[in-house]
Amino acid sequence: MIMKFPEQLLFMKNRKAVQKHSDESMNGKLCVVSGATSGVGYETIKKLAAGKANIVMLVRNENKAKAVKEEIEKKHSVFVDYFIADFSDLKQVKKAVLEISEKYPRVDVLINSAGLYSTKRIVNEEGYEMVFCVNHLATFLITKLLMNKLIESSPSRIIQVNSEGHRFNGLNVDDLNWEKRTYTGLRSYGASKTAQLLTVWKFAQELKGTGVTINAMHPGGVRTNIGNNNGRLYRWFLHHITWHFLKDPKISGEAIYYLASASELNNVSGVFFNLTIKEKPAKHALNTKKQEEIWNKSLEMTGLIKKDG
Repeated sequence: MIMKFPEQLLFMKNRKAVQKHSDESMNGKLCVVSGATSGVGYETIKKLAAGKANIVMLVRNENKAKAVKEEIEKKHSVFVDYFIADFSDLKQVKKAVLEISEKYPRVDVLINSAGLYSTKRIVNEEGYEMVFCVNHLATFLITKLLMNKLIESSPSRIIQVNSEGHRFNGLNVDDLNWEKRTYTGLRSYGASKTAQLLTVWKFAQELKGTGVTINAMHPGGVRTNIGNNNGRLYRWFLHHITWHFLKDPKISGEAIYYLASASELNNVSGVFFNLTIKEKPAKHALNTKKQEEIWNKSLEMTGLIKKDG
């Protein structure tokens, strides 16, 4: 008897599926990649550079950025540039993205892969909960600010590195900063990734007919440094226990390269992928009412529109 997974549980099957692959050239393409000095982002730019794409990194640590730039340019003979911004500070993010837009006449691919996981509630200077700010608001702002450039450069693509962690939910539009509820790391992370997915669907609607596609993807259960900002016990458990059950992040870079380059995806937009396999997200991430609410909240919180009152 063949076991049939319920549609909402197919992620358990898809994580073991044979993945799709692309060897199509990215020669001459300019790819903007956030979080590119480690983990998923780092593996992504290595694969993109091997495919002859030029890279613009949007990262926090300048010393790491310089080292990665030198490594990639030496090995692959492509152009690599970087801009510095702390994703917990939206003013820095806006400044860096506007500089990218001013310096480069085109952007062919935008890949938002920076991420944060925190076991404790921390707020930034604006009072925004840090995980929500880094994982959702910063990527939303980057995408919005580069949208016209991507349209001018079309056909072009946007890839939001999301997570199966969106299934933890935790999103409450009336309490995005966890002031009224008990904070937990898993639910905070789930809230940020749910919000990102909800806005992906809205972006896809706005971009219809422009030649720009936008998709979200789970990068697989891979070893990354996300969570290294937490306490000593958490870091020990992450590196000595959890990592033994996780895969090499190289698989994430391979999957993102497929999503960025495969011609069969030229007109595919508004889809959630588990690595390279199309998948249905959790029900709460498809809520159209929440989609409108979080879209408007995101515009307000990033300063793209004025707050009511």
